[in-house]
Amino acid sequence: MAISFQPEPAFIHGQAAQTAILYCNLGTPDQPTPAAVRRYLAEFLSDPRVVEIPRLLWWPILHALILPFRSAKSAAKYASIWTPDGSPLRLWTDKQAKLLQGWLGEQGHRVKVRYAMRYGSPSIASQLDALKAEGATRILILPAYPQYSGTTTASLIDAVTAWTASVRNVPELRFVNRYHDDRGYVQALAGRVERHWREHGRADHLVMSFHGVPERTLRLGDPYHCECHKTARLLAARLALDKAQYTVSFQSRFGKARWLEPYTEPTLRTLGMRVGRVDVVCPGFTSDCLETLEEIAMEGRQAFLTAGGKEFHYIPCLNDDSAWIAALGALAERQLAGWPTRDAPDADGLARSREEAVSRGATR
Repeated sequence: MAISFQPEPAFIHGQAAQTAILYCNLGTPDQPTPAAVRRYLAEFLSDPRVVEIPRLLWWPILHALILPFRSAKSAAKYASIWTPDGSPLRLWTDKQAKLLQGWLGEQGHRVKVRYAMRYGSPSIASQLDALKAEGATRILILPAYPQYSGTTTASLIDAVTAWTASVRNVPELRFVNRYHDDRGYVQALAGRVERHWREHGRADHLVMSFHGVPERTLRLGDPYHCECHKTARLLAARLALDKAQYTVSFQSRFGKARWLEPYTEPTLRTLGMRVGRVDVVCPGFTSDCLETLEEIAMEGRQAFLTAGGKEFHYIPCLNDDSAWIAALGALAERQLAGWPTRDAPDADGLARSREEAVSRGATR
């Protein structure tokens, strides 16, 4: 089968190699409307990495049952967390990309950073096209999700490799698969929790809620469950919590299949009958979004209080936290090693450097 290549800008011989980062998040609808949410869900739930059901069986269920009925309900939830400037997830992801570029610039790196969404806009392909048009010859793919999962990280790799199939002159590519145990990331999480405790006092119990995936993915070898628990253990150790003081749970269950347990909402209901105050943090989400702002901060709060709890605190995601941006920058810096990211000194600069080196040697 013949491959149809996309039109590309005229190649400039002798062009200096340029390095870029594509910072990728999961996605969001363009608007909190049933039509926009339906388009978004159709793309998301059509991904075979997300729903591992044979297409012949899944397609009628998706288009006849799920999309017609779920879109309006989901749109109402999105509307409850939408801001005047748009989707919180898109706003935070955009800001993180800009802050990341700024942080790297302060370290002396000339790296272009763009953000993209695996589902929705701006798409992976469109942003890769833009980076290539701007002269990027080396691109680091950096996901906004720290824990590896076939449903997220591998799907992102699928989208990038699909783009390469239609590109004649493919840039060098590197992928960050995971950073669930990165010291800077864990310290940024701990700092977020500690700052909340300094301002609001400390809860009786801390819940660490991660996005759920079907349990069968664990049996099939997906490391996501293990990486979530490792993040939780490292965070608990950093906060000096023993096992009785925190719970790891999983949220956002979809469908009737068994997902990773314990589920977050039943966990909050149980805690509501036992403790007066609970704090909830979502370590797997680096930007606040529907799953944190509506599912946890609203629905989770209601579940806990209805069960008898007295005080519920949701601890915001890392968002634009300076420690998180520094951790993300340090992670990117390590992954960029060996690629040209700094201006080459001119002849005068090289001469001055040699003279300074000789002078330093003469004074020793």
